[in-house]
Amino acid sequence: MTPAEFDFLREFLKARSGLVLSEDKQYLVESRLLPVVRTGALETLSNLIGVLRRGGNRKLETDVVEAMTTNETFFFRDKTPFEHFKDTMLPSLMEARASSKALRIWCAAASSGQEPYSLAICLREAQARMPGWRTRILGTDLSAEVLDKARKGIYSQFEVQRGLPIQMLLKYFEQKGDLWQINATLRAMVEWKALNLLESFSYLGEFDIIFCRNVLIYFDQPTKTEVLARLAKSLPEDGFLVLGAAETVVGLTDAFKPVPGKRGLFQKKTRDAAKPAAFGARLSATGTLGR
Repeated sequence: MTPAEFDFLREFLKARSGLVLSEDKQYLVESRLLPVVRTGALETLSNLIGVLRRGGNRKLETDVVEAMTTNETFFFRDKTPFEHFKDTMLPSLMEARASSKALRIWCAAASSGQEPYSLAICLREAQARMPGWRTRILGTDLSAEVLDKARKGIYSQFEVQRGLPIQMLLKYFEQKGDLWQINATLRAMVEWKALNLLESFSYLGEFDIIFCRNVLIYFDQPTKTEVLARLAKSLPEDGFLVLGAAETVVGLTDAFKPVPGKRGLFQKKTRDAAKPAAFGARLSATGTLGR
């Protein structure tokens, strides 16, 4: 691959996914795209890049973006955000939403679904404290391939062993040969949609909690600032934003403030926004979440 071809791919990936590749990542591009070359019978990376330059091959464009997108995830990843969810976010919002008894949660860049399903497990474990509550989780990702896996909720032995306590596995999963499928009740708590964070997502409506973890680290500063500004518009004044351990809002936006003592947890700085609409009213504009 020539320097000019690598530069084209860097610009292509940034425009399509926000992914910013440094100049020393050519080896990574080659290793991840060679399988796409073989699958498409294109023979060389130069031929693949030539097709991308001409445009019009949506499948190849999608395959290239998906091949370069990192989809690392596992159940209850990093633990701390889920402790914040159970100990801080849920108690606060249960008090604030006592009249509507409804919560909407969005997991952006949800990959193959372990994060949304981990939240669904937390909610099922808390159901004794939440009689009559309606909770909906939306999982979105750029990759159609991982979303298909998430919808099915089927995972290998290795995947369920990563972060998932054995008692939760036996309680919420059904064994299917060498695989495990999360049960129908939890699958019904989550809706899945294809979504690119670089594009408008205002049509999704408002959420009480947004998980957007380990995504901003792949964007340049202007893209981070833009995405954070749009995330702020999707949260009510008392909603919560959860970022990854290596991510921050400092120097990027004044829309959020950290929750004291809660790493990776943020709320909006302004407190003068209108209170969120009732659950039913919010859903009427965006469509019902869940199945």
